[in-house]
Amino acid sequence: MSTFTTKDGTELFYKDWGSGQPVVFSHGWPLNADAWDGQLRHVAENGYRAIAHDRRGHGRSAQTWLGNDMDTYADDLAELVEALDLHDAVLVGHSTGGGEVARYIGRHGTGRVAKAVLLGAVPPRMLKTEANTDGVPREVFDGIRAGVANDRSQFYWDLSESFYGFNREGAAVSEGVRRAFWAWSLQAGLKQAYDCIEQFSETDFTEDLKRIDVPTLIAHGDDDQIVPIHNAALKSAELVPNNTLKVYPGAPHGLVGDYEKAFNADLLDFIRG
Repeated sequence: MSTFTTKDGTELFYKDWGSGQPVVFSHGWPLNADAWDGQLRHVAENGYRAIAHDRRGHGRSAQTWLGNDMDTYADDLAELVEALDLHDAVLVGHSTGGGEVARYIGRHGTGRVAKAVLLGAVPPRMLKTEANTDGVPREVFDGIRAGVANDRSQFYWDLSESFYGFNREGAAVSEGVRRAFWAWSLQAGLKQAYDCIEQFSETDFTEDLKRIDVPTLIAHGDDDQIVPIHNAALKSAELVPNNTLKVYPGAPHGLVGDYEKAFNADLLDFIRG
């Protein structure tokens, strides 16, 4: 099993498949690198080096009591990039992972980065505030906290339905996909998953997005029930200087079915472009 140890002594797991220009994937909450397996295989089979890590507190990485915050997540990603001596990397982040990618660039720049991809990503800011009036109300995130704290197993199972849009009329529901989501989610530590809720919902990535000075693909489903597109991708596209916005009609938050196939094709085209 491939791991590396951060400067604060935290052991983090990562996958490293193929060879060529590196494409580094950051996963969403409360999942792990396995959620990217389809994309890892796709880019590795097409001549790229595919890398994905389990965020601290998630999957096979150490469950630290402290450090479950966006700055540390971004610093962990930076340490992975440096440990593997990656250059001209394409950083790809989904959901919370999109925030991680944005904060990485905000804190560490693009000296080792060629391009960025934000998929269903949480930036600029999810939480409804006086300055972000069409954001998601705090009560929604309080409900997520309560679900994780009180019965996370049932909460994750229920969440999988809207995550993949399986609650929509006519959706092709896959129980296997739901079971995989549930299993990956339960690998995240309770404390660590709970702490991360505040990070993905309340962190303001506005200044990070403005610092992205490499070509960026912003991709989002317009039926995303987890990270609503109007408060995320559409606003991010106004802040990132050099971006391409790709909207998938009817697509949910999670990669599934035709949406996944479309994104895989767009991802490869963007990397090659």
